[in-house]
Order: sequence, then C-alpha cells, then structure tokens
Amino acid sequence: MFSRIFEKLFKGESTKKVSVSNKDNIKKNKSNITSTRIGDLGEYKINIQLDQLPKNCKHLSDVLIVNTHAKSGYSQIDHVVFTPYAIFVIETKNYAGTIYGDRNRVQWSVNGKFPLMNPFNQNYGHIQAIKGVLGTTDEKQFVSMVSFTKRCTFKVNEELRKVQSNDLIVYDTELSEYITRKINVLKLENKEPLYSNEELVYLYNKLKKANITDSQIRDMHVEKLKEKDNKKLVINESSISTCKTCGKPVSEKVKAYCLTNKGRFKDNVYCFEHQKIIK
Repeated sequence: MFSRIFEKLFKGESTKKVSVSNKDNIKKNKSNITSTRIGDLGEYKINIQLDQLPKNCKHLSDVLIVNTHAKSGYSQIDHVVFTPYAIFVIETKNYAGTIYGDRNRVQWSVNGKFPLMNPFNQNYGHIQAIKGVLGTTDEKQFVSMVSFTKRCTFKVNEELRKVQSNDLIVYDTELSEYITRKINVLKLENKEPLYSNEELVYLYNKLKKANITDSQIRDMHVEKLKEKDNKKLVINESSISTCKTCGKPVSEKVKAYCLTNKGRFKDNVYCFEHQKIIK
C-alpha cells in the first residue's frame, strides 16, 4: 500500500485520502506501539543503569516465579539485584502525574483521582515469593525499591526517600545512585558482607533457574491479572454516582453535598451545573 502511495507521489499523481475508519485504526495502532515502546524504553534505561553497578553485583529482569499466595499462582518481578550486602527487589511504574501515598496506606493515587495499589505492598508479595525460592527468612536481607519515571512528582512519606530506609521510592534516572548509596550505608552498619561472592552466584543462579520463560504460562499469568483488573473495574463502576439530569459521574463530595441537602435535592444527586437549576 505504502509503495503505491510513494509511486503516485513521485509521478505527481494525487492520492486518495485515507478513510476516517482507517485513520482511527492507524491512530489506535500508533497509540499501542507508542505505549509498548515507552515501557520497553523504560526497562532498557533501567537495565543500562544496573549494568553499571560493581562487577560483584548481579541482576535479573522480568522474573516470573511460582507464588502460591498470588491469585494467578505466580509473581512477576521487574528487577532483582544481588549485592554482597543486600538483595534489591525493584518494582517499576510508568505513570505521569503526582503520586500520593503513605507506607501504611493500602491504596495510593495518581493526581489524587486514579487509585493505585500501594506498590510496596505489591513488592512485599514479590519478596516473599523470592524468599520461598531462595530458602531465606531474614527480611533484613532485602531492600524494596519502587521506581517511577521523571514524569512524576512524589507526595509520599519523607522516609521513603531516605537511603537509610529499606523501602525506597526513586526516579528511574537515580536507581543505580540509590543502590550504590544504600550499599555504602550497609557497609558502615555491617563489618562483613552478608554474602560471599560464591553465595551471591549461588543465589543468583537459583533464582535464574526458577524463572519461568514458557510463553504460554506467562500469557496465562497476564490474562489472569486482566480478569482481576476487570472485576475491580465492574465493582468501581457500580459504586459511581451520577447526576440525575445528565448522567454525568460526580465525586463522593458532590454526592454527599446533595444527600445532606434533602430539602433542596430530595435525595437525588446532581452535578454542579444542574445544582444551579434546582432552587
């Protein structure tokens, strides 16, 4: 198709306009490609940083292991870094906006509107799955890290940005810096490394061997996660309040305002625009 268009252009012929439906399909496909490329580029940037860590550090990316406590039966971990002083488990997020969260809150949000599962709780499940594979029990062996892109602004616990913490939220561009700083802190706290080079290689190979590469199992894991997300969406949609006049979704604050003014709104909910009409 494209070759014919180029031929017509070079011959000076006019080409027919692409139909509206084709434009929509092209736009949709372009959007999917862009989204995929953004994710791939983000992971690539992180892998480059991890490759720059000292030679006695080893890392694995996109690890899928059995987790009997997970609904899908598996845990998919973005990155695991083995160092002499700790094992870093990294969860990457590709959001844009302001991230609001507290370490003890089950749910975080993006821009105060879009719910986000507490990524440290999510990563805790990953760490438990890794512990099961490696046969370790000590929580202090692990550092949980959540990486966001620079398109985000953090509104979270101050402790989560302090390198002394074992729960760290970082930007993707400062990941290797934080790992290095954390290792230096652990060196000061511990006279001897937690793992020898031989132990490090052993643990690395053990997790690498447990990593599931079968594409069918990986696809099944993704499908189960989608089913879980769809169920959540149905629950959320059923709880959304809408304006009685126009059907526009309204916030919980607007809903509460209408219901507390029963004399005016008679137990009905209205958006701001249609509240003005009712006196």
